[in-house]
Amino acid sequence: MVGSPHLGGMVRHATLSLGNTTEDVMSDGRLVSSRREALRQIPSVRNGLSVASVFVQTALLIFLSVHFGPIAWLPVFILMGRAHAQFASLMHEAAHRLLFRNRMLNDFAGRWLIGYPAFTNTDAYRRVHMAHHREEFGPNEPDIALYANYPVSAASWRRKLVRDAEGRTGLRLLRDQLRGARSEVAVVRQTLFKILAVQAVLIVGAIVAGYWWVYPLFWLLPYLTVWRVINRLRSVAEHGGLMASDDRRIATHSVEQHWTARFFLVPFNIGFHLAHHVDAGVPFRNLPKYHQMLVDSTYVTVGADGRGYQYPNYRSLWSALHT
Repeated sequence: MVGSPHLGGMVRHATLSLGNTTEDVMSDGRLVSSRREALRQIPSVRNGLSVASVFVQTALLIFLSVHFGPIAWLPVFILMGRAHAQFASLMHEAAHRLLFRNRMLNDFAGRWLIGYPAFTNTDAYRRVHMAHHREEFGPNEPDIALYANYPVSAASWRRKLVRDAEGRTGLRLLRDQLRGARSEVAVVRQTLFKILAVQAVLIVGAIVAGYWWVYPLFWLLPYLTVWRVINRLRSVAEHGGLMASDDRRIATHSVEQHWTARFFLVPFNIGFHLAHHVDAGVPFRNLPKYHQMLVDSTYVTVGADGRGYQYPNYRSLWSALHT
């Protein structure tokens, strides 16, 4: 990014009133001690079923593409972008070590079952993501380029989404990742080779099944295109145009979660992002409950007239992100 990034262009309230202290949360949104332990319980069995469900759904989509042929290819292609969003959401949970109570199982699943198949170095992601949580928009913020300079012009907004949809963003990021093969850091090279080994297994599996084209068409290309669009739309809806603040509401957007968005854009409750930033130790299954506690305490205010802190839907936030 050329020059210093502009931050805070989407901050709608210079100051926000504290919420009410309730039996669930304190005035700054943090859980009271009597609720914290319950909401931080990790449901390992149910999460394991969620991991399995992503594989089942992905396999079903591949079956549909093969069984029904070209008539099914477009919807399958788009839904495979959603599959990448699902893998990313569960990998994010594993990065926080909230997917399984057993740490070894959590890290194994986060790497080999979720991260590596979706081209992600889970351990590297964990390091930069923890920097993000320590101080949003701070000096070590890894995603500042995604969040800065909003609101943008309508033309700039279109250019960003077109670059993503055409695969240019994805190809650039993939090339950057592949440069890790020449890294002087051994662990970077080793992890990249593990990711490539998993991709090789997927390719060989497609070839052995007699449908070699499934891998490039319904795994790699959706990752480079549909997933990049989803990732940008979700990322800017989390922190776009905001700024560093001790008040998490100044650094993180809150958007009402409708079923369509939760299905396609923000699976596994990752859209309850303000609650996640107020307490990053709450597993995804409990984020809706925690978010409702924040609403009940008025820490998050909901206003149909537009004066509330929370946006009524993603469309209204995206509209505000460009002028």
